[in-house]
Parts: sequence; structure tokens; C-alpha cells
Amino acid sequence: MGYVAIKGGNIAINESINRLKFERLKGEEIIEINRIKAGMRGMIDQVMSEGSLYSEDLAAIAIKQAEGSLEEAVFLIRAYRSTLPRKHYTRIIDSCEMFTERRISASFKDIPGGQILGASYDYTHRLIDFDLLDETKEDCLEWLESFKSKNSIQWSDTNLRQLPKVSDYLRKEGLIKSCGNNDKEPIDITKKNMEFPTERSERLQILTRGQTGAVTSLGYAALRAYGALHPTVGELRIGSLPLYMQNPLNTADKDEDNYYIGDIRITEVETFIPKTIDKKQGKKEIDFEIGYGICYGQNETKAIAMSILDQCLETGDINYPTHDEEFVLLHIDSVESTGFISHLKLPHYVTFQSKLDSFRKTHKGERYDEDKL
Repeated sequence: MGYVAIKGGNIAINESINRLKFERLKGEEIIEINRIKAGMRGMIDQVMSEGSLYSEDLAAIAIKQAEGSLEEAVFLIRAYRSTLPRKHYTRIIDSCEMFTERRISASFKDIPGGQILGASYDYTHRLIDFDLLDETKEDCLEWLESFKSKNSIQWSDTNLRQLPKVSDYLRKEGLIKSCGNNDKEPIDITKKNMEFPTERSERLQILTRGQTGAVTSLGYAALRAYGALHPTVGELRIGSLPLYMQNPLNTADKDEDNYYIGDIRITEVETFIPKTIDKKQGKKEIDFEIGYGICYGQNETKAIAMSILDQCLETGDINYPTHDEEFVLLHIDSVESTGFISHLKLPHYVTFQSKLDSFRKTHKGERYDEDKL
């Protein structure tokens, strides 16, 4: 966190804060936290992902306090997160254990376990629904009752906790190379300053915490003109992952002694990115690499863009800024970028006056030369 607000002129600052509260309350309506959680799902997910803290309650409070400003809400979450003690670590999560709510593949029409459309705006017409102007709580409860009664029967015998990965299907055919497990302990970027070159564990953390718009923009730039061939979404999953913590009183590494502490909802993406490989006698072949993206909640565009940037940074290419880890990783962090831009509002009296004095002396000298001529 490069820059934070400073205090000076307490009376003026207090009046500014009071005016800020007035702006929030002048409509004479209060937004309850439960209503934010119920009706602002996308905003909640984005704040949790960029704030790097999974708590719908805290995200809702931050959104209310920030009056819907996502950059301010993320700042509040990050600041609160920095005060929390870290007492335990969860066990390593296998995403194959996800209870899947949505699962699609753009690579294959038929995939093992089938496509699950789930909840998505992809299939809507993107037209303003003016019926929402007159929506009442009674209408809501009536619709929910009808929906639940129609969906009380399970139409599929598919086990939603054991859906196979599409990438595993390709590995069995030998179309994608298998990779061994990397059991090296990941670097925690919240406890260690970032140093270049970075390891993949650092890059993935920064990308998943990255500002949604920035990650999407750089992913789009990579696709459009900066070195990434057109990828295909091998599989996109949204669902809940169970979290377990090892029994602190038992040092033996036994799964049956683990404590279940809850679920987190995530979006996970694997993209297949074609790569041209030069062979002997000038021949070329197409191979596929996998880009990986994951983030809290349901944020499909960010996860896909993250998978593109993951592959770009893993490959590296000095010809493209989207392959430069320093360029990408330093500019997608919402708190760092917002803080640096916002610090321009703080007093710069001394430095500006120094530049102004130099400017005056320079122009005074130029006018003197013109008079001599």
C-alpha cells in the first residue's frame, strides 16, 4: 500500500467527513446489510476477490460505507485484513471436490458429466427490465415458492462433487502434456515484498487479487494484438469448495482428523492456448498450453482474463508488455494504483513551488534575451 491519507487541519477534515455522511443519508433511506448481500451478488464477489478476504458480511459493510465505490470498498477490506492474525492454514484444496453449480466448455459440445449452464447473464437479452420498478417483496416470495416447487425433483443422477476435468480427458489422449506436482511451499505476497523475477505462486496470487477491469483490459490487449493466440475455454466451473483444517492437537497427517470449517464459492477456468512449435526441416506443429484462472465468487470474465495473463507471464516475451511481469503485476493492483493516483490530491506545495520558481527564472531569461535583440 504505497500511499495513504494524511491528516492536517482537523476542523476542516471533520466537517468534510460530516458532509460525506450527509451525502450518504440525505436521501433519507438506509440500505440494510442483508439487502446488499441479497441483491448485490456481483459486487460482493468482486470486493471479496480484490480485497483478498472471503466474507460476504464484511464486503457488504464496506460497500455500504463506500456508497458503492468498489475501489474504496476494496481499500477498506484490505486495510481490515491487515489487522487480522493468521493462526492456522487450511489443508490443500483439490478443485475436483467442488460442488458444481455451473460448468461449461467452449472446446467440446459433449463433455464427461455434461454441460451445466447454471445462473448466468450470458443467455439473457441485456434489455432493461422495467418491471423491477414495481417489484415487491410479496412478488419475490411468490416467485421463489413457485421456482422451488418446480425444482424439487432431481432430474440428473450426475454427482456434482466428482465431475472430471476436461483437461484430464485430453491428457489421457496424449494431446496435452502431463505435469508433475510442485510441492514447493508457495510464497505469500501479503507477508513478503514482491521481487522480480517472481514465481508462479506469486503471480497467481496477484492476478486473483487484481482489479477486475485492469485484469480484463490487459487480457483483452493480449488477445487483440500483444502476443496471445486465440485461446479456447476448456472448462469454466463455478461452485463451492470445502475447507479443512488440520487438527492442531494431532501432528499425524490423517485426513479423518481434519476439521471442516466451511465452504468458499469460486470461479475456476482452464483455457487451452495454441502454441506453434518449430520442428526439423522447417516443419511446424501446434501444441496446447493451459492458462489458469481462479477468483472468489462468480466473476467469469476476470477468471478467463487471468488465465490468459497467466500463460503470457509464464511464457514471457520482451516484445509484448502483457508478457512483462513487472508491467502487469504492478499495474493491476487496485489499492496500489488507486492510492498512487489519489495521492496527487494531497499537498504538493513545496515541490510545485520549486518547479514554478525554475519556470519563472527560465522565462524571465528568455524575455531578457528578446529585449536585447
